[in-house]
Amino acid sequence: MFRKAAFAAAAALTLGGLGACAPVMASNGFQAIDARPADIKVGEDTRTTVLTKLGSPTAQSTFDPNTWYYISQTTEKYAYYMPRPTKREVVTISFDKDEKVAAVKTLALKDGYQIAYDKRETPTRGRQLNWIEQLIGNIGRTNTLPQDNDPGAMRPH
Repeated sequence: MFRKAAFAAAAALTLGGLGACAPVMASNGFQAIDARPADIKVGEDTRTTVLTKLGSPTAQSTFDPNTWYYISQTTEKYAYYMPRPTKREVVTISFDKDEKVAAVKTLALKDGYQIAYDKRETPTRGRQLNWIEQLIGNIGRTNTLPQDNDPGAMRPH
């Protein structure tokens, strides 16, 4: 009896351990349901038909309101690691002055690039003061006397 319980516990631990290695998948952004952005026809569809087929865009261009973006991304995460994108699709739809579709462009994950962030402080101009110069430089900078523009200051009448 003890042997069967030990075997069952070992099997449960093994299956639980294997289940912990499975990635957690997440989909974010635009999800095509009835129509795909690739089905939009250049010169035929208008701003209204695009809204009807695809819905509101994920984002609009900052400098050109005639450019819409539909963005979707799939990520996977293993245990305690940061999520990693496995699939990304950015569809850019541009409109002309007559509000007809002028261009449809699809970008994938391979079209993007990584930006290397520098986690250090941004350097500023001027020279760096050491701690003694900072301490001595602050002597006399306190302002304990009330100022003329201070509403709480007492003024002689």
